[in-house]
Amino acid sequence: MTTTTPTANKTQSQSTWSVALRRFRRHKLAMTSLVVIVLLVLMAIFAPFIAPQDPNNFNTADLNAYAPPSAQHLLGTDDLGRDILSRIIYGSRVSLLVGFAVALISITIGTVMGVLAGYFGGFIDTAISRFIDFMLSIPSFPLLLVLAGLLANTDVPWIVVLRQQYGEEFSVFVVVGVLSLLGWTGTARLVRGEILKNKGLEYVDAARALGARNGRIMFRHLVPNTVAIIIVQATLSVGDAILTEAGLSFLGFGIQPPVSTWGNMLANAQEVVLTYPWITFYPGLMILLTVLAFNFLGDGLRDAFDPRSRL
Repeated sequence: MTTTTPTANKTQSQSTWSVALRRFRRHKLAMTSLVVIVLLVLMAIFAPFIAPQDPNNFNTADLNAYAPPSAQHLLGTDDLGRDILSRIIYGSRVSLLVGFAVALISITIGTVMGVLAGYFGGFIDTAISRFIDFMLSIPSFPLLLVLAGLLANTDVPWIVVLRQQYGEEFSVFVVVGVLSLLGWTGTARLVRGEILKNKGLEYVDAARALGARNGRIMFRHLVPNTVAIIIVQATLSVGDAILTEAGLSFLGFGIQPPVSTWGNMLANAQEVVLTYPWITFYPGLMILLTVLAFNFLGDGLRDAFDPRSRL
């Protein structure tokens, strides 16, 4: 009977990651997307130094409202005379924050639920799986609108207290919480499937024979072997969260002004989209580029970790 030593496992793991990295580098769209995402993150981090003006600088005098692109305002101004370029730069901070926060929370919840369902099986697996099916059967976007509308209700005392405590950022917390509440189910199903496939392998039996407890087996041995699929799912979740936040904000149920996001910039320009097209074009373009970048990055990672891919 042959056994796999820890050194062999470590070497095999390093080899797997090395092959995946080499395959990822050959994916041109994914590499380009990675560069775009890095630039977006840097833009968000250094927004105060990059933005030419204060994004909330109201100026309707001297016909500055709806000013077309010029040397003073490279992308023009909106209905209140605010510089669109500055608002886009600052909007990247909130949009990316929402995307990364939702991905982190939903991936964490989904991983824990998937591991518990796949490892223990039986009643726990049935209960979690049926709850996931129930959540997936509900139309997500209408439910998001309802939840966001309820949490935006100023007649509820505890919501008023939270608004007073967190101020303008309260709507950001609401959107992150609502999106995370519904965003973990896909990850849970994927992780559950991987755990079901791996929990009967020899290294798990060996760990159990050495006296390892369930928690250690799940999160020290099984979860590391699902990292690849978790990374891919996290990458795709960021783009989905940014797009959903933009949709909620566009409909008036998302992040509220004066906090700048690409979604509420589109919402503010609904009535003048044909008259002053630059007001909607640039925020829409940023949403499109960002979501495509994360999706292409996720596709590249998925192909890199897929042994059947021909990259």
